[in-house]
Amino acid sequence: MKATPLLGWYRALAVATGCALLVFCGFMVAKYGFGSAEEITTYVAMLHGYLYIGYFVVTFMLGQKLKWPLGRLVFTLAAGCIPFASFVAERRVVREAAEQPAVGAAQQAAGV
Repeated sequence: MKATPLLGWYRALAVATGCALLVFCGFMVAKYGFGSAEEITTYVAMLHGYLYIGYFVVTFMLGQKLKWPLGRLVFTLAAGCIPFASFVAERRVVREAAEQPAVGAAQQAAGV
């Protein structure tokens, strides 16, 4: 699969969602562990929530385009809510998308 705008949006949202989630986790520690940064934690949570909605929609569309099995789609969708998982998922998706035309060309050459 060549680089499409959908893959570019996925990469950007995966990184943004992952970074926002890590910042949110830090603010949660500050809020509940030290009793500080209570108001800003709400705004960081909202930022992560909005980014995750975009990530969810783009990931679902990309999964449909690449014909992922249900388990793969669910893991990749959930990666936006697990710290560091969106970074791992982003690397795997980009690698798979880069290998996609090679698989299609090999199947066509074999007559499958």
